[in-house]
Amino acid sequence: MGTSRTLTYLSSGPIMIHMTRRTFTAVIHKEEDLYVADCPEAGTVSQGSTIDEALANLKEATEFYLEEFPQPEPARPLLTTFEVVSA
Repeated sequence: MGTSRTLTYLSSGPIMIHMTRRTFTAVIHKEEDLYVADCPEAGTVSQGSTIDEALANLKEATEFYLEEFPQPEPARPLLTTFEVVSA
């Protein structure tokens, strides 16, 4: 994770905007005809007709959410699997 710098031009001239690139987790599952994407760190959820579309929509939703509700650097979740026995 690092910081990228963006040079933006306004009518008054160029300004430097500091943006932080952060990595989040996406958990994607299929519900009927749609893919649902969930970001557990931010609590955002979105959907799409394809995995790529669901992920792009989740990224956009998370960016908008973080603009309104900035958060400190999230702790990385532990992702694992487990088995259950069913009849």
